[in-house]
This record gives sequence, structure tokens and C-alpha cells, in this order.
Amino acid sequence: MRLQMLQAQLSQVQVARPIGRISGTRGNVLTVSGLNDVGRIGDRVLITKQSGDPLPAEIVQLSQSDATILPDGSFDGVALNDRVMIDAQNRIAPNETWLGRIVDPNGEPLDGRPLGRGLNPQPLKNNPPPAASRRPLGKRMDTGHLVFDTMLPIVRGQRIGLFAGSGVGKSSLMGKLATHMSADVVVIAMIGERGREVRHFVDDVLGADAMNRAVVVAATSDQSPLVRRRCAWTAMAVAEHFRDEGLSVLFLADSITRFAEAHREVASAAGEAPVLRGFPASTSHLIMSLCERAGPGGPDQGDITAIFSVLVAGSDMEEPIADVLRGVLDGHVVLDREIAERGRFPAIDVLRSVSRSLPAAATTAENETIAQVRKLMSVFTQNQMMINAGLYSQGSDPEIDMAIQAWSHLDKAMSQVHEHGCAHSFDQLNLAMRRAGINIKNGRSTRS
Repeated sequence: MRLQMLQAQLSQVQVARPIGRISGTRGNVLTVSGLNDVGRIGDRVLITKQSGDPLPAEIVQLSQSDATILPDGSFDGVALNDRVMIDAQNRIAPNETWLGRIVDPNGEPLDGRPLGRGLNPQPLKNNPPPAASRRPLGKRMDTGHLVFDTMLPIVRGQRIGLFAGSGVGKSSLMGKLATHMSADVVVIAMIGERGREVRHFVDDVLGADAMNRAVVVAATSDQSPLVRRRCAWTAMAVAEHFRDEGLSVLFLADSITRFAEAHREVASAAGEAPVLRGFPASTSHLIMSLCERAGPGGPDQGDITAIFSVLVAGSDMEEPIADVLRGVLDGHVVLDREIAERGRFPAIDVLRSVSRSLPAAATTAENETIAQVRKLMSVFTQNQMMINAGLYSQGSDPEIDMAIQAWSHLDKAMSQVHEHGCAHSFDQLNLAMRRAGINIKNGRSTRS
């Protein structure tokens, strides 16, 4: 195997590479002469500054006379006629030795240890499996959280969005899902994350046991928009590699909002107009293309179960990124700041969250339980202001009475974490209802 990996590395060595020259600047991009006939959009290039320091960049635009490149970092010190050499295409070659490793969006190790290359390099932007040959969604997955195992089930191959503002437990929840969910491989894209959070997430949130089956692809917030955007594509390409080997892959992206913001910077540099509330028109297709690559594979493939986090400022679910994702995913989970502030974690607003795997993911009895729990929680929420103000008199409405009776038990149940599977979660949910003095029979709730 090591010999094959070495041969794969040697096969990528280029004896000769085209070279161009810096011919000018335009805004925050550089123009290069001599590469417009051989370069392609997305090719990585290397600028050799007069100081000798190399500066990576990427071709973002081509014309008859020159190529436009966007550097991966500050281009201070770049001078006219500096050499520009095509370095490599956007390809990576993952293999099983990547498990337990932290890599950057170019497939280079970030943990200080050598990283082997697989035998089959693949592009970062693959096509999804053919729509007509994809398998349906699979079985329900154990998540370790009662709220997901019952009210918001996740099945193999499902794609859900995790919508939250800052500081409400989004990253912690994703870490717990990565630790507890049943999957063969976990691939985590940390897009535009704070530098100190990468090590904290790996050591403290995931831990050594979870890292043994995980690959973390990280691009910190100080890196260029090219690198941050590439992070999501690289992570998805890694997930596709393991899916093609027939494995069940859990893909976590934190966050798609920063992925879209990085694309906005790149697209603006390439001259695209911001027409979608500050985002370029290509943003919708960019997000949908990434999401479509996840999901069930073909007949001989595994599947990619994907959780995409979305930062929603001020809980605005109508902002462009959130709106695009809600339309393309198989469910959305909303984290609410008010719930977090009163100390219930995960701070999921069950009534605003939807899993499109229902009702197929649950039995008839389980669907009846879900429907009645939703109904009781909805009745309480709709009348909460009146109840809290003391304006409701007990006995005025039997449904409101049952909702008040059940609320504290159900709210507590939504925070339960365990490792006993989905059947145990439904047992605990029914137990919470019985403790509240409510029975569910024939699809109806009655007071015992």
C-alpha cells in the first residue's frame, strides 16, 4: 500500500509547467499575461515574488489577452513581471489514512504529521450521482438526542439544515451529533472558524474516540475567501470518496453562511454583481450544487447524511442563505435564543422545525405520539402569554389544561441525551406524558 501511495504521489509530479507574468492589478485581483491560453477557471497558480516568497492564487476569470487571479493571501510585495506558474488543478486524493486527521482545503496536513495520498485523485467539484439511479432515504439513525430520535428523526442519506444565531449552542450540538450518531465515517468542514476553535473542537468536543472515524477539514477566518470556499468542496469530496467505498458517511458543515460569504468575495472580485440582497446570483446554484452532492448514493455506493449549519442574524429565516437551504433540504432544525437563555439545550424550537423523513421514518403509533406532543406544545405556545399573565382560568378549556399539565415534562424531555437508541427515546417521551397525567390512545390525548 505504501508503495502504491508513493507511486500516486510521483505520478502527480509535473516536469514542465506553463509560466506567465504579472501584468497589472485591478481592485483586489491581479492580471497575468501568458496563461490565458493554457489556464482554466479554478486552476491553482503560484506567484514567485521578487523576495522569493511564494504566494498561492487561483484563476477566477479569463479573457483573450490575460487571466485574472485572486491570491490566497495579501499580495503585498507582488511586482510587475513576477513569475506566475500553474501549480495544480483543484484535486485531492483521500484514503483511509486520512481518518483521525486534520487537513486544510488543499489536502495538506494541519496536525504536523505526514499525510499519504490515495491512488485516485478527484476534483473538488464532482457531479452528484444520477438522479434516476439514486436509492431512497434509508433507515432512522440513532443520534443520542431524544428530540431527534422522536420529533425530528434523521435517516440515512437525509440532508438537514441547522439554523441558529451566534452563541446558542450550534457548534456544541454538531459536535455531539458527530460523537453519537451511527455512521461509519464522519467528515467535518470547519469553514471560516476561529483558529483556537479548531483544536478545541477536535480535543474537547469530539475527543480521541470520535476522531478515530473522522476527517476534519479546516479553514480559519483569517484565510482568503478562496480557501474558505474551497473548504466545503474539499470536505464534500472526502465524503464522496468514502461513500463510493460503500460506507455510511456523516457530513457536517459549519457553516454554509460563511461558505456563501466567501463566495460573495470571490464573485465580486471576478466582477459579478450582488443582486440577491448583497449576494451574487450564482450563490443559489453554488449552495444547491453542494447540497445535491450529499444524500443517498447509487446502487453500489453508500450514502452521505448531511447536516449544514446556517447563521441567521436576528432569527431571520427569510434571509437569502436560509431561504435557499430550506427549499433544497430534507428538513430544517431551528435553534432559538430564548430557549437557550432559559438553560434548555439543545435549544431546538420543535414547532418551527421539520423533518421531511416523517411520517415514513416512524411507525403508526410513533407518528400518533409525535402528532399529539406537537399539538400539546402548540396549544401551550399559542396561549403562553395569557397563561403567564394569569389571565387563564383553569377548567376553561380542556386542551389548554392538558397543555399546561404536559408542558414542563415535555420541555424537559426535549433535552434528554442517552445512548440507548430511538425505541428508548419514544419510551422516555411516553413516560414524560404519563408523568404529566396524559395518555395517548387512538390518536387522541386524554387526562388520566
